[in-house]
Amino acid sequence: MSTFWNWVLVITGAILILMEVLLGGFAGFDLVLIGSSFVVGGALGLALGSPVTGLVAASVLCLLYIAAGRRWVRGRLKRPGIHTNTDALIGQRALVTQAIAAHAPGQVRLRDEVWRARPAAGETAALEAGSEVIVEGVDGVTLLVRRS
Repeated sequence: MSTFWNWVLVITGAILILMEVLLGGFAGFDLVLIGSSFVVGGALGLALGSPVTGLVAASVLCLLYIAAGRRWVRGRLKRPGIHTNTDALIGQRALVTQAIAAHAPGQVRLRDEVWRARPAAGETAALEAGSEVIVEGVDGVTLLVRRS
């Protein structure tokens, strides 16, 4: 019975790490770090043969992560000035491949990809195929463009 709670910590920590991997980092690596705290605490408890040591170590490591480490990890994940996903498309130039009008979305080619596009707010003239546009925003999978 003295090793039961240490094994619970190790297995629970491994499950949390696996969940984070399966979610693809969706939880911002919180599950990895809390799971790692559980694994380390459980391993320490197993090494010393004390469930209390394992529980205390896991608790202290989790509290340290939540109090200080979480802010550091979140800061490292966010990189100012480096846009990702659709944010990186805003301001880019694209080529109209299918005419775009106010009530008739068309298509543009941007970075070797074809996107559905419609005029951005305030753009009244139709955008003909072959013209160059600038991406103003993104609405779902549709780019909002204006004449360049």
